[in-house]
Amino acid sequence: MLQLTQIQYDDLNSRQQENYNFQKVSAVLADFGFVTLRLTDDWKGADFIAQHINGETFPRVQLKGRFTLSPKYLDKGLYVVFPYKDSWYLFPHDELAERVLAETKIGATQYWKDGDDHKPSHLTRQVLQML
Repeated sequence: MLQLTQIQYDDLNSRQQENYNFQKVSAVLADFGFVTLRLTDDWKGADFIAQHINGETFPRVQLKGRFTLSPKYLDKGLYVVFPYKDSWYLFPHDELAERVLAETKIGATQYWKDGDDHKPSHLTRQVLQML
């Protein structure tokens, strides 16, 4: 007989966490009429494609474990999805990056200038409002 035991997310390695997050966000997106197609090689920066039942909407999505803006994702037309506190956030990377860079000091930081990701462990009220 199959015995099911709930796992602890923090006990998973990074690949397992990514698989777990993909399954969780896929379930959420299904409630909005999407099926997800996992990509094996980060095609054009995307981890998966979300196909809407309307047959016209196919966002390419980068799956993250937390909020992330990245210079390497700019101008690729990607969406980013991540969990935060009991919710999932999905946003168009370029649009939000443009706004965050214009309205905060993130673009002036050395890590951003060096091409590194902005991925804070906690979100400011300002960024949450933008999301």
